[in-house]
Amino acid sequence: MKSIQYILLFFLPISFLACGTAKDSFDPNKKYSSAKLKSDYKIFRNVLEESHPSLYWYTPKDSMNYFFDYGYAQIKDSMTEPQFKTLLSYVIAKIDCGHTSVKYSKQYTKYLDTAKLRTFPLALKFWPDTMVVTMNLNRRDSILRRGVVLTKINGLSPSQLTDTFFQYIVTDGYSMCGKYQSLSTGFAFANFYSNVFGLTDTFNIHYLDSAGSEKETAIPVYDFKADTMNRVGVTKEQLSGKRKKAPPHFAFFASSNLQLDTTGGNAFLTLNTFDRNNHLRKFFKKSFKALDENHIKNLVIDVRSNGGGDAGISTLLTRYLIDKKFKLADSLYAVTRKSKYDHYIEKSLLYNTMMFFVTTKKGDGKYHFGYYERHYFSPISKHHFNGEVYVLIGGNSFSATTLFVGALKGQKNVTVVGEETGGGYYGNTAWVIPDVVLPNTKLRFRLPRFRLVVDKNRDKDGHGVMPDVPAPPTVGAIKKGIDFKAEKVKDLIESGNSVSR
Repeated sequence: MKSIQYILLFFLPISFLACGTAKDSFDPNKKYSSAKLKSDYKIFRNVLEESHPSLYWYTPKDSMNYFFDYGYAQIKDSMTEPQFKTLLSYVIAKIDCGHTSVKYSKQYTKYLDTAKLRTFPLALKFWPDTMVVTMNLNRRDSILRRGVVLTKINGLSPSQLTDTFFQYIVTDGYSMCGKYQSLSTGFAFANFYSNVFGLTDTFNIHYLDSAGSEKETAIPVYDFKADTMNRVGVTKEQLSGKRKKAPPHFAFFASSNLQLDTTGGNAFLTLNTFDRNNHLRKFFKKSFKALDENHIKNLVIDVRSNGGGDAGISTLLTRYLIDKKFKLADSLYAVTRKSKYDHYIEKSLLYNTMMFFVTTKKGDGKYHFGYYERHYFSPISKHHFNGEVYVLIGGNSFSATTLFVGALKGQKNVTVVGEETGGGYYGNTAWVIPDVVLPNTKLRFRLPRFRLVVDKNRDKDGHGVMPDVPAPPTVGAIKKGIDFKAEKVKDLIESGNSVSR
């Protein structure tokens, strides 16, 4: 044992030194030659054309070919990793699949975790022809505070900015609400602005003052290294534009919480994920028992920040609420079981083995996941909730969350409130989603392997789940920090109204 300890003591400092050297040697500004970029791009295109089951679902083949060719033609010189990622993001967004997106290499992602990069200082909320300040990193700025409406940034109007950035944002089908919400989450706008336009030392801002008159001001780029005393406290998730998980109140777990108003007979259930690692099965069991024992009449379920997760978990929640048997899918299939590019696909052996055992090739040449095409799920009888249900949705409601909301929509005791989901109502492309790693730049992109059609009788119009009661944002609500969707539900409960369907 001692000899092993001596060996470990000898090698550990070397391993730490090696790790430190590798970290120090990473150059985020490294440029890749056009030859290497073109090689990566060909793999990017070939993998998608071979294995993506819905490449032409919303965009015809000739149009996708045009975008693929256009992207390749832009590789005229060397590029940095962010520049190449921006190019791939432009092309991949044309698929109109929210599960197919481009990610930085693992090394660059680690670099961003600690890098203090200059940035556009404002977080903004967008909806058609409108952009409103929600946060300002410079707390000394007395003009551009929360709720101030901006009319131009460096000469570009809200519609010009969204028309540009939407070209790089993935969503299911034609859900514009999903794109508006993606641009409005945290400091996502700042990231898009930097990647697409680049940063200037100052930004010319046109805004509306309290009297509604248009005014003009200039603000500097925000430098985290220079300003350590006056910045607003901002989390890493906000800066990256990732969804922030709500803090627990009367919570069992941090990603979910249940609040009970036993006097009024109301409950508010927040679910920010359907991830299988969040102990949600236990949480649901305890929650619905509490709803039953406390004779709750009105249940509000907030899934506005829920980007999805495990469809088995979302199905379990559905079973506590739905009043009939239901299927997850009319069809669920892949176009290939394995790929000739498997050496670029992470965990390909695991996924290929799984697909061999769970899929069957049918007459259409596709590999069908027959269990989910045949199986009907039944409502859970014990502690089943039969009162009024109000489901809060928005552009960040995606994937398994859309399956949950879509299954309940139209039920007589369910009212869906908010804005269109970012996830498709007719179906999506997901289920198994490995990363593909490009060999030269190490950029990664997500490759969904299955195409899911929930219900072939639903309209295939490219939209998400639409609310029964719309609750769009307003400037006044943003300025006052009012949760306008929750207020709409409160009004419905107090008036005793739900939407008749």
